Amino acid sequence: MNILKPITMIAAAIALASCGPEETAADALVLQLTSSVEQGRIMYGHQDDLMYGHSWKLADDATEYVKSDVKDVCGSYPAVYGLDLGGIELQNEKNLDNNHFSHMRASAIAHHERGGIITLSWHPRNPLTGGDAWDVSSKDVVASILPGGEKHEYFMGWLKNAADYLASFRTEDGASVPVIWRPWHEHTGSWFWWGQDLCTTEQYKALWEMTYEYMNVERGLDNLVWAYSPGAGGLTPEKFAERYPGDGIVDVVGFDCYQYGTDEQYIADMKNALEVSAAFAKEHGNILAVTETGYEGIPEEKWWTSVLYPSVKDYPVAYVLTWRNACDAHMQHHFYAPFPGHGSAEDFKAFTGLMQML
Repeated sequence: MNILKPITMIAAAIALASCGPEETAADALVLQLTSSVEQGRIMYGHQDDLMYGHSWKLADDATEYVKSDVKDVCGSYPAVYGLDLGGIELQNEKNLDNNHFSHMRASAIAHHERGGIITLSWHPRNPLTGGDAWDVSSKDVVASILPGGEKHEYFMGWLKNAADYLASFRTEDGASVPVIWRPWHEHTGSWFWWGQDLCTTEQYKALWEMTYEYMNVERGLDNLVWAYSPGAGGLTPEKFAERYPGDGIVDVVGFDCYQYGTDEQYIADMKNALEVSAAFAKEHGNILAVTETGYEGIPEEKWWTSVLYPSVKDYPVAYVLTWRNACDAHMQHHFYAPFPGHGSAEDFKAFTGLMQML
């Protein structure tokens, strides 16, 4: 089994052990990510990896979190484990992908205790219309939740619910579990209510600042490593920087990029986005990541070593996260990592041999 490089884990352990007033769980995770980049081996991540797979789902009464499509194929867990908090704002029992929030937290803690890293995105519902995150019927949503807006106090309740949940990520001995926190993502597109055409640059930055101010300053959460991730489509240095909320409140920068067309187009899109984001990360002192990627259904047997790995291998990337393997009967085509018997499984084994696994 591949493991995270000892020097990385030792450095993180030392940082955690020495946490004092100026050394937090988030600091330790930043050190772990930075050390991984310095080692030159990119970590592989998978969304919802311990919650379900292509043909299985975690039982409601589960107490262990050991099943994984990725592990079943290559013998190792992904180093990075992605989850989404959509639904926590309403204090739902399950998230938008039907995962119990209690299992999400417990599995994240288990992954952390194995030496892994957790990354959390958030697809909150539309606080103005009552629709979902993809409800873009109004351009007034962000304005309505900023200070002075008609939904501001209502939305601050949503932030409280999210912060309460994030604060509960603790080990049995009470230690804070660090997470990469990635709100308001893919904002350069207009498919979410916080997207490019749904709010002004100033409103988007104000939303970020309000979120940070509440969670880090007012609530004092010390376990959040903040990630900024636009979409990769048509990314330019100007577009990447336009809504960046500031060096003091962003630790990780990256982008989301999926393959919809040819291999050549995907590789070109990835390399363009990596050039732009790597230059920005170097200038601003950020950690670089590919925060979401993948090819739905993975129709090419050699996609992992002939397309994805060549796209990222020459850049100082901390991790690459592929999206989820849906288990719903009507979504059997919706998977982004192989499972036993899939045509790309052998190539995936070769790919993970080149990546950092757990």
